[in-house]
Amino acid sequence: MSLTLAQSPGPASATHDVTNQASPLSPYDASDDAALLEGLRREGAGWAEVDVRRLGQRAGSPGPQEWSELANRHEPVLRTHDRYGHRVDEVDFHPAWHELMRVAVTEGLAGAPWADDRPGAHVARTAGGLVWGHTDAGHGCPTSMTYAAVPALRRQPDLAKVYEPLLTSREYDPGLRVPTEKRGLLAGMGMTEKQGGSDVRTNTTTATPTAEPGVYTLRGHKWFTSAPMCDVFLVLAQAPDGLSCFLVPRVLPDGTRNPFRIQRLKDKLGNRSNASSEPEFDGTVAWLVGPEGWGVKTIIEMVNCTRLDCVMMSAALMRKTLVEAGHHVRHRSAFGARLIDQPLMRNVLADLALESEAATTLTLRLAGAADRAVRGDAGEQAFRRIATAVGKYWVTKRGPAFTAEALECLGGNGYVEDSGMPRHYREAPLLSIWEGSGNVNALDVLRALTREPATVDALFGEIALAQGADTRLDAAVTRLRARLGEATQAGARRLVEQMALTLQASLLVRHTPAAVADAFCATRLGGDWGYAFGTLPDSADLDGILGRALGGGN
Repeated sequence: MSLTLAQSPGPASATHDVTNQASPLSPYDASDDAALLEGLRREGAGWAEVDVRRLGQRAGSPGPQEWSELANRHEPVLRTHDRYGHRVDEVDFHPAWHELMRVAVTEGLAGAPWADDRPGAHVARTAGGLVWGHTDAGHGCPTSMTYAAVPALRRQPDLAKVYEPLLTSREYDPGLRVPTEKRGLLAGMGMTEKQGGSDVRTNTTTATPTAEPGVYTLRGHKWFTSAPMCDVFLVLAQAPDGLSCFLVPRVLPDGTRNPFRIQRLKDKLGNRSNASSEPEFDGTVAWLVGPEGWGVKTIIEMVNCTRLDCVMMSAALMRKTLVEAGHHVRHRSAFGARLIDQPLMRNVLADLALESEAATTLTLRLAGAADRAVRGDAGEQAFRRIATAVGKYWVTKRGPAFTAEALECLGGNGYVEDSGMPRHYREAPLLSIWEGSGNVNALDVLRALTREPATVDALFGEIALAQGADTRLDAAVTRLRARLGEATQAGARRLVEQMALTLQASLLVRHTPAAVADAFCATRLGGDWGYAFGTLPDSADLDGILGRALGGGN
């Protein structure tokens, strides 16, 4: 029997008309963020606004967004040997990774600020990281370590003279060659070992002096070394007079490979575009950086810089996922109304917006302190010392919960890989772990309180700039001072949390509209809040908060 026209099947797409779905977010402007731009100007880098805006537009454009997806889909591959059996220990990356790296280095997100005498250069770099962080987080690891290596290397002026001009270069020059023959260098670091982790003083890698002054050979195994394709590494090892810092190049001055045997790449939860490795040193040539036995003192400046970048990237992830959530709810309807027009969803988004703004504002304040500290401001040095550890603890801790809530705004659409949200969610916990977990940073704050009293004065001096502007903030300051007198290791997390919230509130009270500052103080300090995002009180000005965070179309 033949089918009649009425009985014939319709077009294959007849049952698959797509409605009520958000359009692609890209292209968008990652720098379209009032908190970011106001902080950039306030912290002394208003001169960089044109460049930050240009980079933000590029970050949100389809090309870099696709690079990010490709770099994570096609993960780095370790090649231990070449086809002939020679040891090469190289890591191959997808071309998209190199495109991301090229932009980051060219835009000054690696070591460039150390060669820039303009006040605010380090703030400009941080603002650039906040917008370029809307692409891929993984390639921020080598750029961060390159940035952080410069002040540590300055402990050894003869080495800094050779390597600093290349570490501060804006030219991305991949491939393992003699460092001094390249147009630009990247730096990694190798501190942790399997038996100690953050307790680097238990490291067992040994450093044996050679007949040449300042030159040693290393033997040992590192547990986490990022990123192995870099040109030089700062490494901790036990010298005759104690734990010391060393510069290890992958290629020696005569062109031969320095023993740097990569045993494996880590199979990580997130950050998968970036390679983290376990290298073995065996007769590896290294140059001493700073005096023997001063390893921690030498490396600590590097850690201060990379901790700031952890805060920066957490803030960038918050902002990126907030923008994704805001875009989705503007285009999705349920129960007869757009999601963005439904009161409960507005409460969730406004609560996320408060958290994001507080994170961004604190990040830029820390960048301003870093910039002024390197120019000799003692007060800012003291503030930076304690506030960076406080910010590292708190902002990175908030990242995973924030990202999960933003993902939930997309519902099931956010749980599938091609939305990009699962990748952001997997990335978020790393920033709390890298450069010292929550406990390590909380204990570092306690150490600053007891050993460096000037840091306490600097912190309260900053908070006091908002004194009298909000009764809830004033009450929080009183509680914080009382808690300082009872500081214990067991209570360190609670103390640091209170420091962070009080500091963030002070910054928001001074620098943001009343809608933002009032809601933050009412919830984070005043207790008029639940235990999850989306529990702002009825008194919160949701329209004011969302209008500032997400712009028009609310």
